[in-house]
Amino acid sequence: MFRATPESPRMFDSDFIDAFSRVPWYAVPIIYVPMITWLFGYGLLGFGIALLPSLALFASGFFVWTLTEYWLHRTLFHWVPGVSWGPRFHFLLHGVHHDYVNDRLRLVMPPAASLGLAAFFMPIYWALLGPLSFPFFAGKTAGYLSYDMIHYFTHHGKVKSMWMKRLRAHHMNHHHNKEGRKYGVSSTFWDHVFRTY
Repeated sequence: MFRATPESPRMFDSDFIDAFSRVPWYAVPIIYVPMITWLFGYGLLGFGIALLPSLALFASGFFVWTLTEYWLHRTLFHWVPGVSWGPRFHFLLHGVHHDYVNDRLRLVMPPAASLGLAAFFMPIYWALLGPLSFPFFAGKTAGYLSYDMIHYFTHHGKVKSMWMKRLRAHHMNHHHNKEGRKYGVSSTFWDHVFRTY
């Protein structure tokens, strides 16, 4: 378990709950790579969905994730409800990342939260797409995984490629500007589409 430090402050009074608010980056691929593999494979082998449609659904899910990432970051993550508990809500959800930008243990979503969201949304996709939801959700989960890894890397990785240097500059600009822009983390595409670049 990871304990509070000056770089990673306490968020909850309970030591047990507070420990779950921190997660090392490598926990995300350990959990989600097998999940993505299983979802995609179960669509292929369990339901007999052909490879090309599976790949198309996977790509669609990945693309849908990029829009989800942008809109969650632009709306929910930066929303401060106008009530007494609003600032605390914002701090717990996303404000802690802006206040403690170098906290290595709060750059990826804790699995307790992300798995809960996955368990909530998968039945919705099943209701909408039936068996096709498996490769689609595999792609959406892969999008989430890439987002978390890119987010961590933009803060703490040794950036060499021009693409990653641009993403890092884009994300750091988001952290240090007060104009409300540059919400994309794994891509700048939706910032261009919605003119928040």
